[in-house]
Amino acid sequence: MIMHRSDQALAIRALRSAAPYIRMYKGKTFVVKVGGGVFADPPATRVLVEQIAILHHFGVRVVLVHGGGPQLTELSAALGVPTRMVDGRRVTDQRSIDVTAMVLNGLINTRVLGMCRDLSIEAVGISGVDAGLVRAHKRAPVRLGADGELIDFGFVGDIDAVDTTVLRKLLDNGLMPVVSPLSADESGTLLNINADTVAAALGAALQAEKLILCTGAPGILGSVDDPRSLISYTDLKGLRRLRDEGHIAAGMLPKAKAIEDAIRGGVRRVHVVSYQSPEGILGEVFTNEGTGTLIVADVNALTPAEQQSTP
Repeated sequence: MIMHRSDQALAIRALRSAAPYIRMYKGKTFVVKVGGGVFADPPATRVLVEQIAILHHFGVRVVLVHGGGPQLTELSAALGVPTRMVDGRRVTDQRSIDVTAMVLNGLINTRVLGMCRDLSIEAVGISGVDAGLVRAHKRAPVRLGADGELIDFGFVGDIDAVDTTVLRKLLDNGLMPVVSPLSADESGTLLNINADTVAAALGAALQAEKLILCTGAPGILGSVDDPRSLISYTDLKGLRRLRDEGHIAAGMLPKAKAIEDAIRGGVRRVHVVSYQSPEGILGEVFTNEGTGTLIVADVNALTPAEQQSTP
């Protein structure tokens, strides 16, 4: 490929603009969570992993956590296993947990590793089961909704503790962990845990600089049906207000809870970006303007430049 001089100038300016951020984040830990929706689109998957590869090659210690909801729903339907979602969380019976293991630990994790190999990322696939990374217990039945229906989520887990030893060993050796959110209880019973929840717990345990949630939406929207209502930045108070007003619902509910848990656990900044954008992650990390939604503990802690530069 021959690059014209104007293209060269643009590339050089972009590198100069990014240089302060590259210096700032080299050696820092980012937890990047990718929703399963992107894996149905191979070109979009490649664009996303290419952005993660750039972070990795710039010296950012990246932990990639993936979901697989659409693939899990599709395979469940093909096998005649019904799918039920309650408050954005999947009810998981014995047949469903078997399908979950096949999709998350097998299909999705391996495909991501194949893409990483093609992009020269030395990546290692693990799950919450490996080396006791995520320790969990089976969620007790809970009453939900206006009618107080008793919901048994089945083989769905709530996190008790995270042991990041295996992650730190991989990161210290220049490897990128690719984490499936499947976990197990102390008796070895497999448990399905929401990937956003796992990513938040790992981010807090690693005291990550950033948690980046890649979704099908451009970020958090002020109006669910209007992509132009993108909220550029907010804080925990603003996030709660959006939830109370009904602007955060369904699949965004677990994300909102994960964002709050991550920030309260010590993650400095959480970003919600689109996995459909060719510059979603890099534009969010390497520019003040960003591409999605930035969430912090308190917006008053943002610099004036950040608040003015962010539309």
